[in-house]
Amino acid sequence: MEKKNLEYLARLRKAMTEHGIDCCIISGTDPHQSELPPAHWRGREWLTGFWSENGTNGTAVVTPDKALCWTDSRFFIQAADQLKGTGFSMMKEDGPDAVNLIDWVTENTNAGQTVGIDGMTFSVSYAQRLQQELNDNNIKLNTDFPLFDYIYPDRPGRPLNKLFVHDEAIVGETVDSKMERLMAQVKGELANAVLLSALDDIAWATNLRSAGDIAYSPMFLAYLYIDDTRRVLFIDEEKIGSEVKEHLDKYHFEIQPYDKVLDFVAELPKTTRLLLDPEKTARGVYDHVDCTPVFGGAGIAKLKSIKNQTMLSNLAIAMEKDGVALTKFFMWVEKEYPTGTITEVSAGKKLRELRLADKSCVDESFAPILGWNAHGAIVHYEATAETDVTIEGNGLLLVDSGGQYTFGTTDITRTVALGTPTPEMIHDFTLVMKGHIALAKAKYPEGTRGAQLDVLARQYLWNEGKAYYHGTGHGVGFFINCHEGPQSIRLNENPTPLQPGMVTSNEPGLYLEGKYGIRCENLVATVPWKETEFGKFLEFKTMTLFPFDLTLFDTSIMSADEIQWVNDYHTEVRNRLTPLLSPEEAEWLAEKTKTL
Repeated sequence: MEKKNLEYLARLRKAMTEHGIDCCIISGTDPHQSELPPAHWRGREWLTGFWSENGTNGTAVVTPDKALCWTDSRFFIQAADQLKGTGFSMMKEDGPDAVNLIDWVTENTNAGQTVGIDGMTFSVSYAQRLQQELNDNNIKLNTDFPLFDYIYPDRPGRPLNKLFVHDEAIVGETVDSKMERLMAQVKGELANAVLLSALDDIAWATNLRSAGDIAYSPMFLAYLYIDDTRRVLFIDEEKIGSEVKEHLDKYHFEIQPYDKVLDFVAELPKTTRLLLDPEKTARGVYDHVDCTPVFGGAGIAKLKSIKNQTMLSNLAIAMEKDGVALTKFFMWVEKEYPTGTITEVSAGKKLRELRLADKSCVDESFAPILGWNAHGAIVHYEATAETDVTIEGNGLLLVDSGGQYTFGTTDITRTVALGTPTPEMIHDFTLVMKGHIALAKAKYPEGTRGAQLDVLARQYLWNEGKAYYHGTGHGVGFFINCHEGPQSIRLNENPTPLQPGMVTSNEPGLYLEGKYGIRCENLVATVPWKETEFGKFLEFKTMTLFPFDLTLFDTSIMSADEIQWVNDYHTEVRNRLTPLLSPEEAEWLAEKTKTL
């Protein structure tokens, strides 16, 4: 397909000249700081050609003579390939060759010149960091440069999908209860009102969902204002049917048009102390606030991240349903693989079909990553018609996938051998699993942060001079976002401690460019372990239910405890899934969960 990115780049440079912009920074997100924004706000991908169905992390910078796109290590291989012939070059934002974007901009823009951004697609905190650096170098910042209004004539419109109510029997909490806890948090931060911009916060707070606004996440486009007397939902009214209207009326919500939010915050009484999360609120919204802003709000994300017992019980049901779908899928792969007819794309379609056969599965939780051999080394690989390969010969198939069930969100990665794996593959897989097991078995005192546990998953790779550079674990939402904060398990420091009720991924990996990739992922819930004279201790409870490939373990480099963990886990998988399977499927699962 012919790339037209050079033409788009020329349009942007013309618009920059017309508006007095010497350097333009282009975000990859939307006014809600979404990880995967609606098509209306995926202009950076359209402009650069660095794109995937799952979205890509990237920020572009354009000057009269340079066009660059920053991304992280998950996308280095993909970006380097997709940016060819677009006029853009890739810049690394992490790893040993990382270049700081803001530093580059200040060093390559002269005093008196102007940097332009669309303030509606940059967070307050990012824009403030940028502005401080620019001010120190006598460079101006224009936060009102909506570039895609000027250069993207066939830009998709905003999504208008209908909302639906998430059954409160599954959620285990009413909207009134959530509002009470929200306002307690707001007042605890010395504010008297809050504007929620993050779509997952809004979906959680209202017990509403939508299919289609955000790909693979049942959230909807809106803002939500709350104080002691008002609950105002800013949303396109076409999205609200009778059932949702009844739900909103029951909980005393006002409905105002989505576009009215800027006027609303501009007209709030001066006595309003408006809580804004600077990481999730757009600079363009903040620029309209005429009352007293109070920066904070991290506690609201923490409220959402802690799942109640009803949620965890229902997530266990989602995991069983997911395990059934995965059993059917990998049985199908094994049966069809010898025929040489399976491709990465066809396998992805089959997996989606099997998951969505369960009526409680509304969508996948992201576009599945199916990488055969070398493609498995591309961390966020996405098979397309251009990259699709037949799964044949010997090697490793990496399958990272998940489902959005009304009972909860799943995310699982399995790496399986087809044909005969090499000793190197078996050795590397075992190193990754040793790290996975070490993290899964961790016991830790209350107050422990993910960064303090991260090395458990990496130690065996590091001992051989091997490494991966993505995070080991991300928070997972409850029928909302597959990626959810505030907790994480990664090398970077994160002040949020792991708390009971948080659900986090455990996904160490290893990627050998041009050869193969390995990732082994389960979801784990933080739960109480025991209390001693040294305080309360926590542990992880593994939630995901599907076996690891027994043929890829080298037991000669495993401890007895590690082998026992695998056997115990496989016993639970077999016991939980067998009653839900056909006799043929149960027999297959029994073989896959034999004693290691």
